Amino acid sequence: MTCSTASTDTDPMMQMSVNREFEGSRIPPPSPRTLAGLKEGESGIIDRLDLAEDVARRLMELGFLPGHVVVPARSAPGGEPRVYRVDGSEVALRRETAARLILRPPAKGTAKASKP
Repeated sequence: MTCSTASTDTDPMMQMSVNREFEGSRIPPPSPRTLAGLKEGESGIIDRLDLAEDVARRLMELGFLPGHVVVPARSAPGGEPRVYRVDGSEVALRRETAARLILRPPAKGTAKASKP
């Protein structure tokens, strides 16, 4: 990281330049995790639903609410739809829908959910 200041008559201005490389490899900008990216048995906490209002409302009625824990369970032989456990229920979602459910960033020390 480099910092430089440019002084003018009225107020100073600071410019920062951050090197986004670590040990020679480029670090991509963080992207939000989605429900579709979770592995079977790995838990996630819903942050928001990036869906049309009517679809989001229906999913919220089924228990997909911000702050609730969701755990991917099993999937059909072709991989879709996938069953998710939320709020004591099991609900099957297509990958394209699950990819629109944004998860909170993982907290340090988060434990994986146990498989029944």
